[in-house]
Amino acid sequence: MRKEWLERDYYKILGVEKDASDKVIKKAFRTLAQQNHPDANRGDATAEARFKEINEAYDVLGDKEAREEYDKVREMGRFVGGRGQGGQPYVRVEDLLGGMGGSQYDLFSGLSDIFGRQSAPRRAPGQDLTTQVAITFHQAISGVNQQLSINGQTVKVKIPQGVADGTRIRVKGKGAPGTNGGPPGDLLVTVNVAPHPLFERSGKRDLRLVAPITFVEAALGADISVPTLDGNVRLRIPPGTPHGKTFRVARRGVTDANGTTGDLLVVVEIAVPTNLTHEQEELLEKFRDNGPEENPRAHLGV
Repeated sequence: MRKEWLERDYYKILGVEKDASDKVIKKAFRTLAQQNHPDANRGDATAEARFKEINEAYDVLGDKEAREEYDKVREMGRFVGGRGQGGQPYVRVEDLLGGMGGSQYDLFSGLSDIFGRQSAPRRAPGQDLTTQVAITFHQAISGVNQQLSINGQTVKVKIPQGVADGTRIRVKGKGAPGTNGGPPGDLLVTVNVAPHPLFERSGKRDLRLVAPITFVEAALGADISVPTLDGNVRLRIPPGTPHGKTFRVARRGVTDANGTTGDLLVVVEIAVPTNLTHEQEELLEKFRDNGPEENPRAHLGV
């Protein structure tokens, strides 16, 4: 049990309800972390402190086991500090046992943590530490080893290939030292991946690319060249291709740590010309007048 859990409402820090889903908690953390990130608030000590507080809250609420333990501690804390006869504080033992979900030993061990009273020194594990690391898009695709300085020691972190933005990596035994011979905690590293100017991640292994094509290419069909992470490939655009059509290029996506490779999803967008010459305008007018051309809004009833 950790005394600071009684003092800090991590749900309030992240601005979520106590019964919020894991997805809601993660979304709130990502939004707040981005707003208060030191890189976006250079020299702002308040934002830096807020950023650390947000990470501390997510380290607990973002971990299923830690969140369950935190909720039990907070529930138990509701019964500590009440008033009995004569204004003296009381604690309902049966409620504490129920809140802890454990034995009488767990109860008194937990109270010792809260009030700092221990009959004899006991082994206690060290706290988990949190940090962040920023890598490039290509480093995320291929994997990279990063060296981090944590409390004066250098920690080597292996970031596997195919890692996604926001992934948390646990490095065993690299957290705060334990007390009285207890084991050290772990180091939790959040990976921030820089965006790519062309590609976006789509799921765990697929990549997404937007490729502009001309009206003529869309109408008559064409072979176009599109980039991938390891060179260009040819893509066949069939006649009559509509705006927004998605083509799949097999095994040109991201290869994960298990060796499975995703696909490249190419979304075509028809580029509409803006500065037409007089001759080009006349040709388009002839094309319009020489129909018949299907009404693209017929399904709207107009």
